[in-house]
This record gives sequence, structure tokens and C-alpha cells, in this order.
Amino acid sequence: MTATSKFLLHFLFFFTGAFFIQTTSAQVEFIQNKGQWNTKVNYRGDFSTGSFFLENKGFTVLLHRAEDMQKLSEFTHGHSEKPGKQDLPGTFTLNSFAYNVSFLGASQNALRLPDKPLPTYNNYFIGTDESKWAPGCKIYTAVTYKNVYPNIDVRYYSTGERLKYDFIVHPGGNPAAIALRYDGVQSLSVKNKELIIGTSAGEVKELEPYTYATGASGRADVQSKYVVRDNVVTFDIGNYDPKATLIIDPQIIFVSFTGSSADNWGYTATPGPDGSFFAGGIVFAPGYPTSPGAFQTTFNGGVAEGPFGGVDMGIFKFSGDGSQRLYSTYLGGSGNEQPHSMITDGAGNLVIAGRTNSSNYPIRSGIPATGGNYDIVLTKFNATGTALIGSVRIGGSNDDGVNIRPKYLAPQGADRLRRNYGDDARSEVILDAANNVYLASCTQSNNFPTLAAVQGTFGGVQDGVIMKLNPDLSGLLFSTYFGGPGDEACFVAAINPMNGNLYVGGATSSSALTGTTGPVISGVSNGNIDGFVTILQPNGSAIIKTTFLGTNGIDLVYGLKFDKAGFPYVMGSTTGAWPIILPGGGFQNPGSKQFIAKLQPDLSAYIYSTVFGTASPQPNISPIAFLVDRCENVYVSGWGGGINVQQGYSTGNTNGLPEVNPLTGIPAADGQDFYFFVLRKDAQSQLFGSHFGQFGGLGDHVDGGTSRFDANGVIYQAICANCSGRTSNPPIFFPTQPPTVWARINGSLSCNQAAVKIEMNFSGVSAQIQSEIAGDVTDTLGCIDFTVNFKDLRQKGVTYYWNFNSVAFPNAVDQTTSVPQTSFTFTQVGTFLVRLISEDPATCNIRDTSYITIKAGNNR
Repeated sequence: MTATSKFLLHFLFFFTGAFFIQTTSAQVEFIQNKGQWNTKVNYRGDFSTGSFFLENKGFTVLLHRAEDMQKLSEFTHGHSEKPGKQDLPGTFTLNSFAYNVSFLGASQNALRLPDKPLPTYNNYFIGTDESKWAPGCKIYTAVTYKNVYPNIDVRYYSTGERLKYDFIVHPGGNPAAIALRYDGVQSLSVKNKELIIGTSAGEVKELEPYTYATGASGRADVQSKYVVRDNVVTFDIGNYDPKATLIIDPQIIFVSFTGSSADNWGYTATPGPDGSFFAGGIVFAPGYPTSPGAFQTTFNGGVAEGPFGGVDMGIFKFSGDGSQRLYSTYLGGSGNEQPHSMITDGAGNLVIAGRTNSSNYPIRSGIPATGGNYDIVLTKFNATGTALIGSVRIGGSNDDGVNIRPKYLAPQGADRLRRNYGDDARSEVILDAANNVYLASCTQSNNFPTLAAVQGTFGGVQDGVIMKLNPDLSGLLFSTYFGGPGDEACFVAAINPMNGNLYVGGATSSSALTGTTGPVISGVSNGNIDGFVTILQPNGSAIIKTTFLGTNGIDLVYGLKFDKAGFPYVMGSTTGAWPIILPGGGFQNPGSKQFIAKLQPDLSAYIYSTVFGTASPQPNISPIAFLVDRCENVYVSGWGGGINVQQGYSTGNTNGLPEVNPLTGIPAADGQDFYFFVLRKDAQSQLFGSHFGQFGGLGDHVDGGTSRFDANGVIYQAICANCSGRTSNPPIFFPTQPPTVWARINGSLSCNQAAVKIEMNFSGVSAQIQSEIAGDVTDTLGCIDFTVNFKDLRQKGVTYYWNFNSVAFPNAVDQTTSVPQTSFTFTQVGTFLVRLISEDPATCNIRDTSYITIKAGNNR
């Protein structure tokens, strides 16, 4: 039982009850009662072993004995113990049990507000009496009852296959007024801080009431526990700070395999503008689930590399909830390909950066193909994955897009700038506001194609490369080496939102770099391997400033992002004593080897610098994704242990990483997991920390590439998952969810790429407006007079301001609501820009705006 809310100027508090009841779908569907059930019932929800009935002053739970339901299913489907016997025995009894929970002293007239409607409905034509038929019963996935007690609401919903309900105590509400009477139960007790409800059909658990709050003084737990007297349950609430903000629980949105029957390794992931999920990996054979009409539906093969055969890229686009394959395609020629980084533009077109050694890689560009051995590739798909907008191969005569050497060519293990399994396949592609394409990567070619280069000569064994292309990849705008006399790899890139300058980060073994004159954090190498950040003019015409970042150990910058004020943040790993700079105090895990730092925009100084992880001589994780959100909270995703250790890399594991408000419903940690971490603004405290993955087996990892968070703090993480888990004895479970996702089962006998989407819920208000016309979700075209239902998909605000023609009346507010949905009837012909402003003054990001265009005609 967890707290899930935030303050609205004053105190706003949630109790959350989570039943140990598995639902039959991704969420409980609350069906409207239009006379088909008892008049006391407002909505009904079904789960695998019973039903849940919402009433004005409480709810009723109907449970069937699980063993009886299993027997019933076996007989119904012809799986009885006696072959050929299909009928239920005459002595069969389905044992059921019902109990009621009533809210003592609650109002009979609470306002019912269903929300999150589904586009479908149920019809109940039972019996011959048409007056008792109930057609068009609407279906919702959440229902709120307002003012059940004075200034106290109750909200029902489900998450992670569990049914939940929240008591929401608004300013002036008294949590001591909440009292739940359980009628019809056999026993009621508290065990291990959980509420145990005994019935003849089995036990029902409501999880421990746990919550915490954060305010100016940081994070503080709020003590709460069940109190049982006879058959009445109340809550004992400890002291709390009324000025604090309660933290919203992270929620797993979906976890799905691609379902490929061929071995499919996970590399990279990125969000689409509509919340869709792009996953990129490599595929070893036919059997990848390509979609009809996809750009490349056949496997083109490749050449052996180390102990493994040839590969193509596999690109998969999931719907935002993971339930649908929007498209899926191979990408490659007769050699080997792999994707390293992906990003989408506002139209949903996907840009992929990676490498190939195919002589016939698909090219569509005015830039001549160059190179030999491995070359860098940039490819842009249209939004449907059916055609290329542009595609280019760029390289010299040696390996390009390969950091030091491919991971399975001997010798394996850590070598110079390749410190983790998968580090050979790191680069980043980003877009500017005009959709120009920037790439940060590396090369071992002394004849790499350069254009308008600030550094035209190659040095050492490996240099970084930085390039810019136009939006359709038909023209190279600049291309330059970056490096000194040693080795360099450019891993990450970002654009300063204040001035458009390009920042690039990575690792170097050089003693000197261009641009280190003037005030910088470090103008000289700190020894061994250092991280670096360099600033370039947007057109590549000059290097503005460069700084080394590091210790006398091995330091690498794996993340580089900006806040909205134009301050750069870096993230990476070290083997030295990273500098701790926390003016006024702040968060650190002393002795740990993952660092986060906020820099002055001109790289002249740290604003803050800290470390997280366990006290260890080696890093815990290989970092994969990085974000600074609207509220200046900092997010990191990475993985450790497992194959990183087995392949001889100098690294630790994920044992003991600090878990704060961790994810629930996933396997226990095994030291070879993914790890997600969120640091509060200005390094004040740790907001979140959790492992994620399976228990046992090879371990959760990626084989290269990077993943991304979106601006709302949602991770879009690619994983090479469940390797040989399907053939293990017993099989190893990987936590795919909910049941409606595209592929819950590893389709191959080896590895399957998994797509993991988790909302961290720390980034303040955001808005995303959606329209629905006559039951058709996302429809934006109608004939007058017609009514459009609007809703905010993000549902982060407490007040919503609606304007139904913001072009003609840009400052007008036509409706103000406290719920994230409304409707409007269009009676005039025209094109109307509908605006939604979602607001919550208690958050750092107070409001967010979203638009949608509605076209109204009269040509029926």
C-alpha cells in the first residue's frame, strides 16, 4: 500500500489499498450498471477469480475458490483427468464467498466521476423482457467518488495486475474520519503490517500502508498503519509536514518482448512523439516478426564475428501501451549491422545511427557511400516504417563506429576506452529544432570524410567524429575529427536550449585537447583515461571550449543533458575519487563510482558534483540512459554484473545499490539487474532507486547502444532479456506485463529483446490532449453539429483550462474543470485549435499546454 499523490497548496494525502487479486487484463474494467445488476451497484469489475462491485458507501468483493475455478476451466476446455469425459460431475460445487466493506459515517450522495473510458461498451440482453435489457454500458478503468467524507475522496483503479483504491484527503479533511467496516469475513487481522482478510475462498491481502513526503527539508517517511477493532479498520497516521509534497509512485507502463523466434539481442530504444516505443536490436536469422508492408521483411544474413553468425538490425515500433505492433522490420545488407542510437522527429519519423560492414547496405542519399570494414550508417524511416526518407553510409578505410574493436573479437574484456561489454557500440544521434541530424561517434580511419572540419587531421589510434546532416540525410553539412595524440570516443551529444551550441562528451586518453584554454574545470589531463566535454558552434565552424573531467583513475562521460536554463549535466563512471562538491550539503554515496555533475555553461566550474552507488573500487553499472527533467531532477538507467563480469570487464555488480520506493511485482534482485536512479534537484536527496529484471540466468543487459527517457521522466529501455530462460529447467521468469502486451513470452530459444517503459512520476505537470468523436478515439473531423470529448492523457494537473478556438481567442478560457476531461459541441464550420492548460501550483513545473486541431464541416 503506497502513497500516490502530491500537495495542492496545502495537504493532499493518499492511502492506497492494493489487493492481492490478479486481474484478467492489463487493468480492471469498471462496467456501468444500467439495470442489469442490483440497484446498489454503480460499477462492476471482474478479475480471474471473482468480481468487485462499487457502491455509494463502499464496495463488495465476490471470490471463487481458485481450485474450483481451475477444475471448472479444465472441464470446460476438455482437460479433465479422465480422457473423453467432458461434462462436470454431478457432485461439483463452485465454492464462493462475498464480503462487504462499508465506509462508516460516509455520505450517501458522493459524486461519482468515472474516467479513463475505453472506446468499447458492453450490451446486456438477458431474458425476454426488453425493459430489463441494458445496451451501451460504458466501460472505465478508474472511478472516483467525491466527498465520501468531508474533503475526502476515494478512487478505484488498477495497476500492475492489482486492484487499488486511494483515499484522497484534501485540505480540511480529517483522515481519522475514515473507518472501514468489513461484513461477512471470517477473520480480520494485521500480519507483517498487512491487512489479512480471511474468507472460505482464501485469504485477501491489503498491502502495508506506506507513504512518504518530500519538502524543503528533503524526504521524510510518514508513519501509517492499520488499526483493527472487531470488524472495523482505521488508520493510525503519524506526524507529517503540511508543507511537504508527497511523492508519486513509479508505475510500470508495460514490459514486452518482441516475440522473435530468432535470437534477438537488445541494443537501443527511443520514444515516439505520441508515447509509442521504438526498440532496436540485432537479429541472427529469419523469424523476426516483421509487419506487412514493412521496408525489409526478409533476413539478409551476414558474416561470422567471433563465435556468432551474421546479423541484421531489427527495428520494432510498439504502441504506447505495448499492446500492438505498429511496425517491425529488418534493416541490413549481406554483412553485419547493429543500431547504436535512435531518435524520432515530431512527425514520428525514426532516425537510426549504427554501423555496417555490408557493401550493399540500403542507401538513399545524395552522399556517395564511402569506406571499408565497418562504417557508420544513418538511416531515416518514415512514420509507418514502410520506406526510407534517407540513408547514408560514411567511413574511411578502417573501422568506423567501432570503439576499439568489436566485442567478440579477441582479446575480450576491458581495453583502453572500452570499459564495459557493449562499449564498442556507443554513439548518439540527436536532432535540432529544424530536424537537422547530429552524430557523435568514433573512427580509426585516417581518411574519414571530413567537411568544413575544425580538426581535419587524424591522431592516435582512434579519434572521435562529429557530423551534421540535413533532415533527409541528403547533404553533409559538416564532418570533423575530434581528438588529441591518444584515443578518443565521442559517446553523447546535446544542444544548449539557450544558444543552440553543440556539446559533445566522451572519453580520452590524450594528454591535450583543442579548446582547453581559458577558465575550464581542467585544462590538462588528470592521467590515465579522462572524460571530456567540448562545445562547438552549431555549424561546426569552431570549437568554443573543451574541458577534461576526471581523476587519476579511469573516467568516462556516458551522459550529457541540459536543463531548461541551459546548464549542462554530465553522468558517467570512475575508478578514482570523484570530486564531491555539494554547496550547503546534499546527497552522496561515499566511495561509489557513478558520478553526476552540474556544470557552468562555459565549463568553467562545477555547480555541484556527487556520486551514487555502493562503496566499491569499480563501477556498479554500465550507464545506458540519462535525463534532466523540467524540475531539474536527474535520471540514470544502467545495468551491471552478469555478462559484464563474465566477459572480463573491470566492473562490479548491482548488489546493494540503494533502493528507494522501489518497483513492486518484479523478481528479487540477483546482482545482475538493471538499475534505475533519480536524484532530486540540486542533489538534495535520492528520489527513487530500484532494480529491474529476472532472477537468475545470464543476467539483464544490453549488447551495445543507448536508450532514452522522455521529457516526462518515462524510461524507454531496451534490454537483451531472458537469454536461454525459456530452455532453463525450470524456465526463468522475466516480468513482462500487463497481460495485453504484444509478447509476454520469449519467442526464441536464446535471447529476446525486451521493451521496458516505466513512468517515474517526478517531472511535474505535463499535458497531452486527446479527442474522441462518437466513440472513435483520436478522431478530429466531424460534421456540424457534433460533440467532441476531450481528455488529458497525462492527468497530472489539479485544474484544467480549456479553449476551443485558441486561434481566434488566444487568451480565452472557455471551461475550467477539476477533472482531466470535458466535451464541447461544434456548431460552426471551420478549423479550431483546441488548447488545454494543465496546472498544479504545488509542482516545480506549474503548468503545461497541449493543442489539438478539430475540423468541422457540413458536407454530410
